[in-house]
Amino acid sequence: MKPACIKALTRIFKVSDLDNDGILNDNELNFFQRTCFNAPLASQALEDVKNVVRKNVIDGVCDNGLTLKGFLFLHTLFIQRGRHETTWTVLRRFGYDDDLELHQDYLFPLTLKIPPDCTTELNHDAYLFLQSVFDKHDKVLTLTVLGMPSGPAALRVNAFKCLTHVGHGEGEPTVLGSRPRWWLTTYLDVQRCLEYLGYLGYPIISEQESQAVAITVTRDKKIDLQKKQTQRSVFRCNVFGDSGSGKSGFLQAFLGRNLTRQNIISEQHMSYYAISTAYVYGQEKYLLLHEVFPDFNVLSDADQACDIVCLAYDASNPHSFEYCARVFKQYFMDTKTPCMMIAAKSDLQETKQLYALTPLEFCRKHKMPPPQAFTCNTADEPCKDIYTKLTTMAMHPHARLRCMCTCNRCTFCHLQNFINSELVQTVKAKLYTAILSRHVTQADLKSSTFWLRVSVGATVFAVLGIAMYRVLLKQR
Repeated sequence: MKPACIKALTRIFKVSDLDNDGILNDNELNFFQRTCFNAPLASQALEDVKNVVRKNVIDGVCDNGLTLKGFLFLHTLFIQRGRHETTWTVLRRFGYDDDLELHQDYLFPLTLKIPPDCTTELNHDAYLFLQSVFDKHDKVLTLTVLGMPSGPAALRVNAFKCLTHVGHGEGEPTVLGSRPRWWLTTYLDVQRCLEYLGYLGYPIISEQESQAVAITVTRDKKIDLQKKQTQRSVFRCNVFGDSGSGKSGFLQAFLGRNLTRQNIISEQHMSYYAISTAYVYGQEKYLLLHEVFPDFNVLSDADQACDIVCLAYDASNPHSFEYCARVFKQYFMDTKTPCMMIAAKSDLQETKQLYALTPLEFCRKHKMPPPQAFTCNTADEPCKDIYTKLTTMAMHPHARLRCMCTCNRCTFCHLQNFINSELVQTVKAKLYTAILSRHVTQADLKSSTFWLRVSVGATVFAVLGIAMYRVLLKQR
């Protein structure tokens, strides 16, 4: 066999080896047989195949399963006996063309049309598939595992380095084994995500027509605003700030790196993207931070398209805030995109900003939350509360959140969790239905007594709500 054929069959073996033990057991062999020929092998036929391999190849069968050496021998035997069509059927089922390269139609099954204000995410089935793949390969997923060629495709991966939580091989551009990195790839370059899923054999293992079924195109953001709720999992935050304002440190801190750890990271492992998880009232979401170049006059539509804007200024530099104010007034003041001001390097002595308004006055004037102090110069990992606040604002852009607490520990957060719980929503819906269907008749609607009761009830609830709000404020 040609080296290209051996390489292709090796990838097919690895994809079919579902438990990654280096052996195709009877279940995996039957899955392979059904995938390629739409029919399983009988038990006796399986034993006959393994007996042939035992007689001809040392270590071809191990623990009553077929090894890679035995798998390659079988296909060599098919070719020697003139049964080329058997091997070609296997190759084509796993996406290979006549040149023994993965076919473009297999890697890129279709061009997804992404409407404006919509994004792409992995669906739940794809998430479970990737979780099984990470567990299968001990969370280290390399180009070798994918069977990806070392030419242009590898260069595309090298060009797509990004800052994410990576368990092993941190900073190594060929390591793809990070769930946040997959969410980032799906969000920014869905075609590349389809390519990677193709190399992993997603349509084979999931028994789908193509890997395109793994992608979900989210609902238009305008509809989310109208309905005041969203089902999205990834939220983009564009970080603006003048040179030296601490934007890069802000991104690195999101990945748990304090200033000491940041100083030892080489420049080639730096990126303008960072993504990690953030929990909002018990829900796991992904926050994608994107550092925007500080050139004020060349902000593209992509630089302005985001779920929330983060305006970072150096609290110790008197000229730093002016840039943030100018960006906000020119690009975001008349939009519905929520904005937050970050006073970075708050561990240094704060300096009065040389601007007509102080940062706090500016935020009050434009109905923004007050500036949030932030520093990554800490002994341990930097505090991540600020990122949870950003994610909360991105999820609820319609709400003017006066209380920015998202600690999930205080009374306010417990009350929010309870109000948003499925139990409360279900009880509320059932009570509403019962009252309307059973107790409110046409005569009631015309009765002044009925409306008097409604008014009194509404007043009581309003008074109780105000009292509870005051109690919560005192506790905070």
